[in-house]
Amino acid sequence: MEVEQNSGTKWEAKVSTVLKEATADQIWAFYGDFFNFHKWFPGLASCYGIHGANGEPGCIRYCGGFSIKSEDGEDSVSWSKEKLTAVDPIQRSLAYEIVDCNIGFKSYESTVKITPSGSDAESGCRIDWSIKVDPVKGWVLEDLVKKFEAGLDRAARRMEEALTYPEE
Repeated sequence: MEVEQNSGTKWEAKVSTVLKEATADQIWAFYGDFFNFHKWFPGLASCYGIHGANGEPGCIRYCGGFSIKSEDGEDSVSWSKEKLTAVDPIQRSLAYEIVDCNIGFKSYESTVKITPSGSDAESGCRIDWSIKVDPVKGWVLEDLVKKFEAGLDRAARRMEEALTYPEE
């Protein structure tokens, strides 16, 4: 975890995880399905497209769940509308921003990059998830980063399990 907390400016952090049994290309395929990330990310009950073509820059997804408390209280569904701003399938990276939400993010930008973790493309991979966000009322950056770390680790394990034990 890398954390940079400046008072009055954007919070910046990066969380990472390494998968030993999945290649970068295999994991990239899951991220390329931008409208269906709820299949992998814990705490997302739903994720679907509301604008544009899935995986194309400019498309927007709706994500709803309970992993981050909404501004309306603990029992209401937390949601965000996220716009895919850049995709590079060669470098296996994408960037997106939250354009509307009820979870306190006034400005949120994120980049995901997936790279081979060994000397060849078949020896596992690493997922790096970088965020840049305005400070969020009621949060401390380190607590937000811990949530992102836990979510990324569980999502990565789910993806790896799906590759190891595919549904028949």
